[in-house]
Amino acid sequence: MKIEVVTLFPDMIRQALGFGVLGRAIERGLVQVGTEDPRAHARDVHRTVDDRPYGGGPGMVLKPEPVAAAIDAAVARAPRGAPRVYLSAQGERLDQALVAELAAFEGLVLIAGRYEGLDERVIATRVDREVSLGDFVLSGGEVPALAVIDAVARLLPGVLGDARSSVEDSFSDGLLDWPHYTRPVQFEGHEVPAVLQGGHHADIRRWRLKQAVARTWRRRPDLIAGGGLSREASALLNEFLEEERHGQHHSAT
Repeated sequence: MKIEVVTLFPDMIRQALGFGVLGRAIERGLVQVGTEDPRAHARDVHRTVDDRPYGGGPGMVLKPEPVAAAIDAAVARAPRGAPRVYLSAQGERLDQALVAELAAFEGLVLIAGRYEGLDERVIATRVDREVSLGDFVLSGGEVPALAVIDAVARLLPGVLGDARSSVEDSFSDGLLDWPHYTRPVQFEGHEVPAVLQGGHHADIRRWRLKQAVARTWRRRPDLIAGGGLSREASALLNEFLEEERHGQHHSAT
């Protein structure tokens, strides 16, 4: 996948890409990330990229000319049909379903805003969709852009050492992830659940699904409220709720 990022701080993007799973994916050529700085397209000697907003008010707005030119340059390098995604607090919330949708493209153009954001005319003519990390405000779109890159890269073939990792991640099936344990068996008086030590794969799979359902119900009930649970997950949820009513449930949630 080829990803282009339009940003006033290209070094912020480049320096964050050399670590972990994403860094290895880039080294192996599974993901390519380029940057385009609107300052390179500014028309004055000072490379001005912002100006005061019409109508008054605090803050500055990114000028349309350099940003539009930077987006056009990024689009020219990206694969044909790559969506132009503006990272914005006004956008649709990023979730795993949207990540999977973006990962299906051959490339992406990510646009990181700054200050009060983009001139609305740039959004109208050069943005295909707006995406937000959530209901909070950041200083710029670089951190959300990096989040999109990392989340998308995990779904690409060959990026993860075990393809099951992305399938079993939180949200991949509409549920949070189950608890994870490693050695030693005993840690500060807490023991790895016996079912995980037994090696019975069917029991382990059932325990994990039940833990995922229980954790989701407790921490993110909104994910369950919309329905979509499998028959088995629904049965395990009912089992968990019955245990809760009788005070029998002991879990790592």
